[in-house]
Amino acid sequence: MKIPENIIEELIAQARKDAPNESCGYLLGTTTPSTGGGQGEALVTENYWMENIDHSSEHFSFAPKDQFAALRYAREHGLKILANWHSHPASPSRPSQEDLRLANDPTIRYAILSLLDGEPKLNSFKILNGEVVDKEEHL
Repeated sequence: MKIPENIIEELIAQARKDAPNESCGYLLGTTTPSTGGGQGEALVTENYWMENIDHSSEHFSFAPKDQFAALRYAREHGLKILANWHSHPASPSRPSQEDLRLANDPTIRYAILSLLDGEPKLNSFKILNGEVVDKEEHL
């Protein structure tokens, strides 16, 4: 999954604004068809920020109405939900046990932006059955 620098900067700004609570949303974009039968290239074109209704520094939840609005927006604009993203204000860019447990959609990636020690780090993960099966470093 490719995430342009301007979108990464947007994620960092939003996460810093929402800190000490976790920030969250969807990464929307497009995929190109694959040529060899595998998965095509995913390109993030938008960050769809959503309020963390838990207002917590250790976990997040989307409001169902916000999730439906994001899905409607993506459909109307010919985009796909490529990833669910959230920040870790004071922990590394890796899934927590709760993140692994709640990663229910095998068709998307899970991106985690860490602000630990003021040094942003962004990784995304493919999670299947509560296990990380792939990791990509974006920042």
